[in-house]
Amino acid sequence: MRVAAAQLRCPWLDPTAGTAKVVEYLEKAAADDVGLVAFPETFLSGYPFWLNETDASRFDDPEQKRAYAAYLDAAVELTGPQLARITEAVRDLGVFTYLGITERVHGTVYCTLLAISPNAGIVSAHRKLMPTYEERLVWGTGDGHGLRVHQVEDIRVGGLNCWENWMPLARHALYAQGEDLHVSVWPGSTRNTTDITRFIAQEGRVYSLAAGALFSYADIPADFPFRDRLADHVSGCDGGSAVAGPDGQWIVAPVSGKEMLVTADIDPAVVRAERHNFDPVGHYARGDVFDVRVDRTRLAPARFSD
Repeated sequence: MRVAAAQLRCPWLDPTAGTAKVVEYLEKAAADDVGLVAFPETFLSGYPFWLNETDASRFDDPEQKRAYAAYLDAAVELTGPQLARITEAVRDLGVFTYLGITERVHGTVYCTLLAISPNAGIVSAHRKLMPTYEERLVWGTGDGHGLRVHQVEDIRVGGLNCWENWMPLARHALYAQGEDLHVSVWPGSTRNTTDITRFIAQEGRVYSLAAGALFSYADIPADFPFRDRLADHVSGCDGGSAVAGPDGQWIVAPVSGKEMLVTADIDPAVVRAERHNFDPVGHYARGDVFDVRVDRTRLAPARFSD
């Protein structure tokens, strides 16, 4: 199967333009015979880049409130028109898709990674288990509901958001379901993907596909509250999309600065061969010593009985 990371400039806080760009690159992926494509973390509708440079933890600050309101307004709902359009395109084009979104649920934004099947639509919506550091100022804490792998042709695929790829038990939960291809999505930086992509491949004896975005000051809308203050601080995400094989060696080393589909052909027989001497959830596991339990309940603020 041919797989791809869609390394693209993000139409920041513009879900309409973002949806159009996702559909455009789904069409390009289908034309290149790609069976699975992954878009970066929160590609629709953007990563909260302003937090680290604008005293974002200042309590009750009017400008921070305006920035969050704009971010919330640009987020998308699982049942909204943007995802309906993308799901329709996935179905028509036959390309299984991982898509990072900012998911709006009432007044909260979640960093969510969708898995969208050509046959069944949205088959999982994984909310980031623990937002990283300053991200907790704008993202809600996720749950285990989306810790699932999916059968795509002869490959079992799972995915995680950004730094939760460093969480050993999150990776283990996917390996334990027979994962052959691990998708990691990032806001976009070779600094993030250079080490972890190969480590996951070698640890899990899986193919490891990293998808990162491109972003710079020019992508910030003119009316965003902190645009002027960010002029000297948004260094620009350079992508870092990459693919490693189950032996931990690069198939495609991290790509920097180019808007493109980063593609690779993968073969499940190679995964099986690499598990000859190490399978972290099979003949190298110790179920008698370690007891791992994963709660995949979707957390909710209230449950109603009528």
